Amino acid sequence: MEIARDILTEIQEVLFKDKVIVIYGTRRVGKTTLAKHLLEEYPDKRSEYFNCEDAQVRRLLEDPTIEKFRRAFFQHDLVVFDEAQVVSNIGFSLKLLHDSFPELQIIATGSSSFELSNKIGEPLVGRARYFTLYPFSLNEINTSFLQTDSGIEHILRFGLYPTVINKSEKEMRREIVDITNGYLYKDIFALEGLKHSQLFTDLLTKLALQVGSEVSYNELASSLRLSIETLQKYIELLEKCFVLFVLPAFSRNLRKEVGKKTRKIYFYDLGVRNAIINQFASLNLRSDVGALWENFCIAELIKKAHNKGFFPNNYFWRTYDGKEIDFIEEFDGILRAYEFKYSPNQKVKLPKIFVEEYRPQFSAINRENYAEYLL
Repeated sequence: MEIARDILTEIQEVLFKDKVIVIYGTRRVGKTTLAKHLLEEYPDKRSEYFNCEDAQVRRLLEDPTIEKFRRAFFQHDLVVFDEAQVVSNIGFSLKLLHDSFPELQIIATGSSSFELSNKIGEPLVGRARYFTLYPFSLNEINTSFLQTDSGIEHILRFGLYPTVINKSEKEMRREIVDITNGYLYKDIFALEGLKHSQLFTDLLTKLALQVGSEVSYNELASSLRLSIETLQKYIELLEKCFVLFVLPAFSRNLRKEVGKKTRKIYFYDLGVRNAIINQFASLNLRSDVGALWENFCIAELIKKAHNKGFFPNNYFWRTYDGKEIDFIEEFDGILRAYEFKYSPNQKVKLPKIFVEEYRPQFSAINRENYAEYLL
């Protein structure tokens, strides 16, 4: 059964309004399914799906002329170019097509923001709207799955990629390992022409083991014998490929707050994180449940906001004497602070110094009340 994606409504709001729609996301996250669903949503439109990995489609887009485009698309109202990142100069081609035939709605998908944005960015300035498709959010998956005793535990162990959900444990493990190995250890290396793949693998392993902890770029670079510049390049690549995200420290007025250069790193999908370190054990056998829960809640809050078209600034907070807050959202001048505790029996209270200085809204999320905040 096809699962409706939250981002669909956001995309539909800008369709047929003189903008190219660009959908980013990792492989196997459901971009093709979403694109084809969009075509089906408009049966009265003359629509067609084009796979850019097809050589004939690629030739058309890589050697564009207005006359060629006229012959190919004059009968169309809506077209999808899937896996558009494989096309050389795709940004110029989409600009020419959009400017020459403004009544034509173009949707382009790409498996990597890093690659596709480099090719699309400048030519489509002012002409495009960009969307990111993540692994499933809690709001998108079947509620009956969440209501089972193993539902949340399976998510913390195997993640939320569409092809992972609702399978046996053996199949879930096999699928997420295939996704991780097939994307991280092949596509990313090829994308940048990385020659030192073992270094990159070692970096991912270290980052996976530090989820929920502050990450020192100097220590990482030293342990991997990398320059700071190379380390930052690798982490930025992983961010742009939607593998992980970096949270900076929140720091405004208090002398005791850690500096803005301090950061934590989390993964968009816990299945990928666990596959990197080959750790899929049941929660009752693990020592990292707190870190898994923290990563899970933060990723879900980010997906929930982005899927609804909101893009708050995100942070964590800590003072040098050890007072801390797991996650902060800042939007339109309003601060909302969150603490994450897997057990509902753990008491949570915001540091008095933070409350007095910033007057935030506050929520504590545990395994019993998570639906109130994450769905």
